[in-house]
Amino acid sequence: MRMTVIGTGYVGTAHAACMADIGHQVLGVDIDADRIASLAAGRAPIHEDGLDELLARTLASGRLRFSTSLAEGAAFARTHFVCVGTPQLPDSKAADLRYVDAVVDGLASHLRPGSLIVGKSTVPVGTAARISERLADMTPGTEVAWNPEFLREGAAVQDTMRPERLVVGVTSRHAEGVLRAVYAPMILAGVPFFATDPATAELVKVAANSFLATKISFINAMAEVCDAAGADVSLLARAIGADSRIGPRFLEPGLGFGGSCFPKDIRAFAARAEEIGAGEAVVFLHEVDRINTRQRQRTVDRARGLLGGSFTGCRIAVLGAAFKPGSDDVRDSPALVVAATLQQQGAAVRVHDPEAIDTARAVHPELAYALDVDKACEDADLVLHLTNWPQYQDIDPAALAELVRSPVLFDARNCLDPRSWSAAGWAVHAPGRPRLSQAIPAEDQVDRVAALTGGAS
Repeated sequence: MRMTVIGTGYVGTAHAACMADIGHQVLGVDIDADRIASLAAGRAPIHEDGLDELLARTLASGRLRFSTSLAEGAAFARTHFVCVGTPQLPDSKAADLRYVDAVVDGLASHLRPGSLIVGKSTVPVGTAARISERLADMTPGTEVAWNPEFLREGAAVQDTMRPERLVVGVTSRHAEGVLRAVYAPMILAGVPFFATDPATAELVKVAANSFLATKISFINAMAEVCDAAGADVSLLARAIGADSRIGPRFLEPGLGFGGSCFPKDIRAFAARAEEIGAGEAVVFLHEVDRINTRQRQRTVDRARGLLGGSFTGCRIAVLGAAFKPGSDDVRDSPALVVAATLQQQGAAVRVHDPEAIDTARAVHPELAYALDVDKACEDADLVLHLTNWPQYQDIDPAALAELVRSPVLFDARNCLDPRSWSAAGWAVHAPGRPRLSQAIPAEDQVDRVAALTGGAS
């Protein structure tokens, strides 16, 4: 099939390259001429595992090319995927739809009869219906469908090629047939395919993100309670996660979520619910957001306490700047917010990240950055682990202890091995684990319970 992918950011670049890789003819369109030139040369605008190689392969095949012209896109194909951003409005929690509307308006006068506009952007429920009404007068016969993306940054190629589900919101059998043809290899491989009305498809994405965000904030709220009660949130998470009705995923206490999706999506969802008279149904999302944001200040406060109540004259090593591992994205990154706050409050901060130093420096040039962990930690009074890159699991705590001024670690992501760090002479702290140095490791406690009960629960 021939198709355009309009918007070549994180979602659009991955979608365009993957669609070309499974055999479609794809034209990627963006108004950013520099980005288009970079993509045409095989350089992705983001760090994403496997994406550069995929771009190179599909460009060489001739099935993928790029342009800055919507008119060229409309002439090239009748199926158009809209993948532009929907950021939060500067003066509101609602989504800013100006970029989606600009694409629709720019395409309208060039569309051929029988065209299908397929939204992948995360939008407020009712957007597809509004766009359909808008196009009815300008381009009669054009259909609008919604096909939300469920990509995880760091796994965008994998999630596009082997998705857990495909959701399409359509108003005709024709539109459903087109999208079944687009995703034929995935459907043949057994990927569940849900054909719904557009409103349901729009809600699926924000509902999924809201549920996952709630799970994260719940376990972080439990970490606060554990700090007050002297309990261990890691063991608590394992125990409640063993319940098949709950499950262990996203029950990972730490610094909370960030990035370009979860925070703005739950805020926009709550704002839209208010607009359509259902605000009371999702009022809990405001508290989910507050709990998440609070983890950043709690980390700063905990760091201050570990340094005797003041950051003045203290050197702090920060491990991690990206909002999550596998990405160089620092948009609403909890790690970078904490690092900048520490610096503002008097600490000398040096940041390390395997991929995000350049993107972090562009946002916070006042921070010092190091290309390796040893340099970041040299003469540090405190080491903060803020992004759970797997590389940090391989740190030799004994060797690092020789470089710092004080071997004190605050593992804000709760995923480094406290035993190996403690054995190397470090004072180890983590949220929700006030007795970490004295506690039996969670996995050992589970094994001990199993031995005492014969495996019965």
